[in-house]
Parts: sequence; structure tokens; C-alpha cells
Amino acid sequence: MSDQLARGALSHLQVLDLSRVLAGPWASQILADLGAEVIKVERPGAGDDTRGWGPPFMRDADGNLTGESAYFLSTNRGKKSVCIDMKSLEGQAALRELARESDVLIENFKVGDAARFGLDYASLAELNPGLVYCSITGFGQTGPLKDRPGYDFLVQAMGGLMSVTGQPDGADGAGPQKVGVALTDIMTGLYATIGIQAALAERERSGLGQHVDLALLDVTAATLANQASNYLVGDMNPTRLGNAHPNIVPYQSFVVADGHLIVAVGNDQQFARFAEALGLADLAEDARFATNATRVEHRQTLVPQLQRAMLERGRDDWLGLLEQAGVPAGPINTVADVFAEPQIQSRGLQVNVPHPLNPDLQLVGNPIKLSRTPVTYRSAPPTLGEHTGAVLAKLRGG
Repeated sequence: MSDQLARGALSHLQVLDLSRVLAGPWASQILADLGAEVIKVERPGAGDDTRGWGPPFMRDADGNLTGESAYFLSTNRGKKSVCIDMKSLEGQAALRELARESDVLIENFKVGDAARFGLDYASLAELNPGLVYCSITGFGQTGPLKDRPGYDFLVQAMGGLMSVTGQPDGADGAGPQKVGVALTDIMTGLYATIGIQAALAERERSGLGQHVDLALLDVTAATLANQASNYLVGDMNPTRLGNAHPNIVPYQSFVVADGHLIVAVGNDQQFARFAEALGLADLAEDARFATNATRVEHRQTLVPQLQRAMLERGRDDWLGLLEQAGVPAGPINTVADVFAEPQIQSRGLQVNVPHPLNPDLQLVGNPIKLSRTPVTYRSAPPTLGEHTGAVLAKLRGG
């Protein structure tokens, strides 16, 4: 293995991570996986809020509970934990020195708070003109809501995501629902990573860094994708459809004799094969159902016919039959099912990242596959303040 491959694609970068909880740490963990040195600054004695977000907590090699929460472990591998009191003058001076040496800084303070400590972009850019400074807030650095705190759940609601998630009015369990993970935070972390790397690429030409401004609300609106275009282009204000798709039919879950499965018909040929597998081949010849556009128009007539037929067999029978027919279909897996799936195992999505308290710590792998400089898992999520002495000694030249 070459030295460059061992170091990773971003091994030439140092990242100063002043963020906490999920969106910022998600971005810095991706950068760490790609080889960057990430210095995570935490509050002395307390650390990142998510250290206390349990149970569950990791168990040590003897099966005893530790204070390391599963939540914190999910988003902080590959980082160095340094405890610094940024409210103190000494702490602020140390952070400015770290920023002077860093390529990237990530923070999620409320708008204006970084400036109180002399850690805002304008102040640090004077010390380090090449610094790429990424701010993550609920509503951005500008606009009438900029001073409000923002949380994933709140922004899933305000950003329209909950309005298109959940069972439709009139159905059992009807009502808006949040997504089962903090998707707005995660997507913001991904967009932050893209913005940071774009700014770093531009720095290769100009030699200058810049301020990257990410807002949870912006990201939520942007990731409404086709639902946003349904409104902006088609003047259609989307509503909740449960597990159905607003623009494709049939593309939804079905009840079968022993549970549920999903069918994802993507074109008219697949629909014809699906109808034939159900013993309803004539549906594909019916003008109301022959094309996707007409199937969407006549959804309420078509879907009940398909549902009645699906009740005649169990899940595994249908999955085998539909796979043979070339119709995309799949089970609705639990998380345990996902990590037992041979495809997930073969793709390296479950990895052992030895922790000082548990050498068998299992974490979710990074899905990015690079042929020459692959992702590496150099270290487990740090214990609180694990690297304070080493990092600050290096800063002092000790």
C-alpha cells in the first residue's frame, strides 16, 4: 500500500471542528474518513451534547456499561478530542492559533456568537486568509429568521418535509410524520462537505478561503426535489401519500398474506410484467393503465385491483416471483435485517473500529468507494479530552 493511499485523499488537510450534535460532526466525520486530521473541540467536563444522549451506551470488553453513547459514536470516529474553554481568554487564544494552522473550520454557533469570542470568519480570515470557514445554523447567516435556534425536527416541519411524509388524510394513522432519522441534519452535513470541498478546490487557484453558509431550512427546501418541482413547475401543492409515489404508479408498499413488501415499477414494460405476474395481464392493455401518466391519473381505480391480487400470496413467494419476472420489489427490513443482509456485509457497511474501552466496537461504514485512496478508519470516536495534552503541547511547540 502506498503512503498516499494509506493517508487518504484529504490527508493534507487539518480541520478544526467547533460544532456539536449532528450536522457539523457528520461533515467532519466524512472529512476524517477521507484522511483529514480533525480536531474536535469540546467543553471541559461535559463535551458534545450527544455524549449524554443515551441509552444505549457502549459496553466495554467485559460487558460493563461505559459512558460512551451510541449516538456520539455514530458521528465522531477518526477525530481528536480536545477540551478547551472558549469563554476564557486562554482558550480563545488557543483556538485562534489552531485556526491559524487549519485549512477548514466548522462551527454551529448561533448567529453572532462566534464574534463574541473573536472566532468569527472575518476575524480568523485576517490570521489565516486561506481558511475555509463553514457555519451551520437553522436558518442561515441572513434573513428574518437568522437569530432563531434551529433543530432538525422543527425544520423538517417548517421546510415542508413532514407535509409530504405520513399517511394521507382519511387513512389509519393519518397525519404528518417526521423521517425516522434526523435527515435534515444529515443532509446539511453532506451539503456542508460539498461546499467545503468546493471552496478548497477554488483555493487551489486563488489561495484564498471563504465563508460557507449552510442552513437546515435551506437544505430541507432544496431536498424536496421532485415534490418542490411538482409545486414550482406543475402548480401542484403535494400532499401525504403514505408509501406511494406522487409521480409513479405503482411505486408503493402492498399488504400481502403474511406482511408487507414494496414494488417499485419504474416504466411501462415493468408494469406489464407486474400485471402478468399478478394474473392481471389485461390491465396493461387498458388505456387507463397503459402508461405511467394514465396510471397516475387513475391511481384510485388501479391500486385496489393490484392490492387484492397481492393478498393471495406471502411475502417470500411474491419476492421470488417478481424477481423472476424482472419487477423491482423488496422486503421492508428492520435495522437488524439490514446488517444481516449479505450485500451490506460484502460492501463493508459494518466495520470494526477498535475503541480503548471496547476493541470489538462495531460502527456503520462510510459508503464512499475510492479506487486509489479509499476511506480509512484510523481511530475510534475519542473519549472526552483524549487528545488535549498532545494537541496543545504541539501548539506550544512542546
